[in-house]
Amino acid sequence: VFQGRILAQRLVGQETRYEVEVKTPYRHRYPLVRREYVWVPNTCGCPPLREGTEYLLMAQRHVNHERTLNRILLQDDAYARPWTPREDRLVREAARHC
Repeated sequence: VFQGRILAQRLVGQETRYEVEVKTPYRHRYPLVRREYVWVPNTCGCPPLREGTEYLLMAQRHVNHERTLNRILLQDDAYARPWTPREDRLVREAARHC
């Protein structure tokens, strides 16, 4: 779970790649750097993310069976909400309990 700002969007084959500036990592099991690529396994724009907008994203790490592909994956039904101070407060409160 992290707060990030969408910097760019690019269609790559049958997937969408977003360049994201990681603002605040809340809870993560793998290290995040300042800028990450977040992949969505479709080109339909689900979830709808707009360039220049900040979001609270709940993504997962995807490693294929051959261990040749290691990336951050955001499923089309994943939690991706526009960032607000309320969202920030809810995530911080939940982190104390989890």
